[in-house]
Amino acid sequence: MITQDPFGWIDEESLDRERMGLTRTLRPRALDTDLLDLAGNDYLGLTRHPEVTGAAASAARRWGAGATGSRLVTGSTELHAELEGALASFCGFEAALVLSSGYAANLAALTALTASGSLLVSDAGNHASIVDGCRLSRARTAIVPHADPRAVRMALEAYGDGRALVVTDAVFSVDGDAAPLVDLAEICRSRGAALLVDDAHGFGVLGAGGRGALNAAGIAGERGVVATLTLSKALGSQGGAVLGPADVIAHLINTARTFIFDTGLAPAAAGAALASVRLLERTPELAGRVRTVAETLHRLLTARGLTAVRPDAAVVSIKAPSPRSAVEWAAECRRAGLAVGCFRPPSVPDGVSRIRLTARADLTDEQIAWAVDTIARTAPLRARDAVS
Repeated sequence: MITQDPFGWIDEESLDRERMGLTRTLRPRALDTDLLDLAGNDYLGLTRHPEVTGAAASAARRWGAGATGSRLVTGSTELHAELEGALASFCGFEAALVLSSGYAANLAALTALTASGSLLVSDAGNHASIVDGCRLSRARTAIVPHADPRAVRMALEAYGDGRALVVTDAVFSVDGDAAPLVDLAEICRSRGAALLVDDAHGFGVLGAGGRGALNAAGIAGERGVVATLTLSKALGSQGGAVLGPADVIAHLINTARTFIFDTGLAPAAAGAALASVRLLERTPELAGRVRTVAETLHRLLTARGLTAVRPDAAVVSIKAPSPRSAVEWAAECRRAGLAVGCFRPPSVPDGVSRIRLTARADLTDEQIAWAVDTIARTAPLRARDAVS
């Protein structure tokens, strides 16, 4: 009789992760926590804004707790349509399509806009959702060096005149640096390729009044450009969206499996996101404030001798000597009352662990100064010599 445990290999892998300092655990967030949060992605401080939470509650009372089905069956409400119109108008695109997450939005765009035999050119620093979308697309994928337009051009030229799609994060989630969108758009135009930009970390922060990185680059609404974004960062809600030409969005409605076969976004999340868009329209200074907070964090951290990457948006990344030291550093910060992000392999493609901060528009100058002091006081001895 076979008695071997079919999942025995899990324990071995768990021990390997523990030895390398890569074990991840869930830590439920308490309702009444006193932690100052620089780990979440609530860039504009809207997730608890009374207008946003009120809109979520109102939408749930009016439309129900769930969407009840996929968007093509019963899961599309007038609220979803209003949100899509608001997003497209605000960001400068013809049309938008709302999905249940930013992850689902990237999978939808990448799989629906490519085919077997077409070319996908993907930046080496792209988010995991883009990596997975490339794998599922069945297209030939060329991974190019990070933020290197010349490498993108060479990949397209080597491929020839076939159907091609270049995909990049607008702002990279690990270090917070921005992609060279102007150069990439010009290369795509010259080669007849489409450009897909994940603006998860640029939307609400960059561009005129927070209209996003594509607005800042002057390419929003161009015929060959498609954007994805998340509703869970700057808008403080949940969900994702694809924005682009109307015929592209219609194509996704008919072909994108993560749209067709997934339950629609819950009405409460759609209502909250719509309220946040309206707030951002009325208070465009929020986007400028979050950039100021990020720049201040960077200036004060580097003045304390830490190796911090200059932020292009709201993410501030600080190099750590090792995965284990990054975990211990984050834990020390938490014990002091500060929540910070901790990025380790395989989340970081270059293998360099980091403490990651996310600026918020609602942080006071006193909170910023205290956070910097806490990070500097708890830093590992070798943090000032971390790989730059």
